[in-house]
Amino acid sequence: MAIPDFQTIMRPLLEHLADGAVRTNRETNEYLAGYFQLTEDELAEMLPSGYARLFDNRIGWAKTHLKGAGLIESPSRARYRITQRGLEALAQDAAPINMSYLRQFDEYTAFQSGSKPEKPAAATPVGSIETDTLTPSEHMEFGYQTVREELKEELITRIKAASPAFFERLVVELLVRLGYGGSRKDAGQTLGRSGDGGIDGVIKEDRLGLDVIYLQAKRWEGTVGRPEIQKFAGALQGQRAKKGVFLTTSSFSSEAIEYASLIDTRIVLIDGEKLVSLMIDTGVGVSTIATYEVKRLDSDYFEE
Repeated sequence: MAIPDFQTIMRPLLEHLADGAVRTNRETNEYLAGYFQLTEDELAEMLPSGYARLFDNRIGWAKTHLKGAGLIESPSRARYRITQRGLEALAQDAAPINMSYLRQFDEYTAFQSGSKPEKPAAATPVGSIETDTLTPSEHMEFGYQTVREELKEELITRIKAASPAFFERLVVELLVRLGYGGSRKDAGQTLGRSGDGGIDGVIKEDRLGLDVIYLQAKRWEGTVGRPEIQKFAGALQGQRAKKGVFLTTSSFSSEAIEYASLIDTRIVLIDGEKLVSLMIDTGVGVSTIATYEVKRLDSDYFEE
């Protein structure tokens, strides 16, 4: 089954604690994974940032909301138990335990005061997940992913509309930002000067120029197929080169990708999607308009 949202987790979590025993995070997470019959792949699914597992994050937020409403308590670090109010909530079999239910308690209203996130206007890009089922951290992460996807679309549109000379300069800038080519001047002198069929340029692999990488940088509208990669590989063999990078604004066919993975010559394929992602990550053609720091409680600081 799909990974449940944090509100769906609330009642099973309380049922796990119903015997009044103090449970660790690990015990609870293992119980709920079995309760929802999640697969290993589902349990391994990460948040977009990769800092935490999605299921663990949702359990954590379910605990945060239940604790804020006084249904559970934490007698020590990473340990929880049910309260009398939590037992009373379980006794109401017909009542769903979710945020609407928790709002009847003054403690929960105080908990939410001044910190409840607004729902984003656009839908999240993650399947059919509704925004009101997301945890606060998921709102931020999926919101960031939405902004990033929109920026990627803008970038690829502008690149395709630009001149070939501009695309050449963009490739130089990107490779320099990635640590290749030495200076922009040195990198620019090597690109576009080979003149050999299938090769658009050469760039240093490191600042000392101990090795070089051969480039093919083309703006394409259709899918780049295997014949184009074969042509590039043949040109590399003619130069006795072992490394090449093929950049395009479009995509590669599955046959092209398979071919590049099987030959002895190392050819890295960078399609339009990866190209604009690298531009965003290295700051090429984009500028930062805002930065947010997300912090978490340092439990060790409070240990006495």
